[in-house]
Amino acid sequence: MKVAIYCRLSEEDRNKQFETDDSNSIQNQKAMLLQYAMEQGWELYNIYSDDDDTGSDRRRPEFNRLLADAEQHRFDIVLCKTQSRFTRELELVEKYIHGLFPIWGIRFISIVDNADTANKGNKKSRQINGLVNEWYLEDMSDNIRSVLTNRRQNGFHIGAFALYGYKKDPNQKGHLIIDEEAAAVVREVFSLFAQGYGKTAIARMLNDRGIPNPTEYKRLHGLRYQQPKMKNSTLWKYFAISDMLINEIYIGNMVQGKYGSISYKTKQNKPRPKSEWYVVEGTHEPIIERELWDRVQTLIAQRAKPFDIGTIGLFARKARCANCGYIMRSSKNRGKHYLQCSNRHVAKDACIGSFISVDKLEQLVIDELNRLSAEYLDKDELEQNIEFCGNLQGQKERLTADLTAYQKKVAEYSKGIRELYMDKVKGLISESDYADMSRGFSTERDRLERVIADGEKQLAELDEKIAAGDNRRELIEQYTNLEHLTREMVETLIDYISVGKRIPGTKDVPIEIHWNF
Repeated sequence: MKVAIYCRLSEEDRNKQFETDDSNSIQNQKAMLLQYAMEQGWELYNIYSDDDDTGSDRRRPEFNRLLADAEQHRFDIVLCKTQSRFTRELELVEKYIHGLFPIWGIRFISIVDNADTANKGNKKSRQINGLVNEWYLEDMSDNIRSVLTNRRQNGFHIGAFALYGYKKDPNQKGHLIIDEEAAAVVREVFSLFAQGYGKTAIARMLNDRGIPNPTEYKRLHGLRYQQPKMKNSTLWKYFAISDMLINEIYIGNMVQGKYGSISYKTKQNKPRPKSEWYVVEGTHEPIIERELWDRVQTLIAQRAKPFDIGTIGLFARKARCANCGYIMRSSKNRGKHYLQCSNRHVAKDACIGSFISVDKLEQLVIDELNRLSAEYLDKDELEQNIEFCGNLQGQKERLTADLTAYQKKVAEYSKGIRELYMDKVKGLISESDYADMSRGFSTERDRLERVIADGEKQLAELDEKIAAGDNRRELIEQYTNLEHLTREMVETLIDYISVGKRIPGTKDVPIEIHWNF
């Protein structure tokens, strides 16, 4: 039998007082697992080891290499110290340990918590381990978020890097001090804008003098700051100047929490409304005097243009320059709206300068959509057979199926609580273990019951709409005989559009549409 050993060292292990605490070092894990494999008479296939990764990170390189080799059945057994070293997510426990591993003919064993897929009798224990590990992840996330929120509310800086113009105080954790070299540039930017210079003009002046932008400045000073993978990424841009001019950190106020994580299971963040930001005044020395700040804010308000969603914003942040990859900016001339490369004026030879009118781009996108619909869609057949997302009957069927699944889950949680109670009565688990485990089941059951109640309301609303009439033909026509686009259509259908430079001697501008489907 060939065995694959998997080890993982996470950040929390590094914070232990001694490296050997709980045998959590990679060396101790390997020694323990190698000795166990040798005692069983198994042949070692490979050791897969992830360093400094959490049990909820699905992008662990060695973890994914292990899964790829398991699918090819290059070994017979996966051996870990504990089930949580493999994963802390209940979803992955079910997907791999109870799902794909048996299909691939792979046995999973963890020594400390006695999980072994060859022993069918301890499947419930493995599931409980998975549930407890899932709770651990959520509790740890809540605890970390609570600590960080408290520090933000008290004005401590918690970011990995200080804002351009500042640096971290080596003598006081969470405090910022002025970085005079970068602060001089910040003061110049504010002064130039107050004198009437535009944001693009300021960016061009800094680039002409060879002053590195904030990202490049961090890199040059030895900070491990990730560089954007774009051409001309060391140049100052319009948006860097724009963001700088409205950042209150430059007047001594700590502003944090502009972005928040979607879930403890992902590292993705999303913008938060300004009302939810953490702003604490007077936490550090200001770079910009209040008088200059107020003058700049007044000028910004005076220059602000009304946002025309129907025209200017139609392709907002969707059009990119084919040459340098940067987002194209909108402009207006003689009543017509245009998109142009944001790098076009920031430095000499920074970019060829892609340029196209919004009307022309809209027509090109519509032509391509109509061509695709004519080539691939039969409207009569669609009306009879295909259920669009907007098809009310399809929505009802999907919602009904979801509700059935939720109700099944509720029944499973209720059954789990009853079985845990019987285990407690038989003395198989302690009173405290029963309380902890049943509490999680009850919480999830209550949450699903609320979801079911909301779903039943939606179902009633759908029934009313269906009774009012079938709208399939209307939905099909909406996306097949287009004359104009809406912002909603652009968001739904298009990932981004790459715009090139006009072909010499013609009026043609090459574009490449990257669809969301």
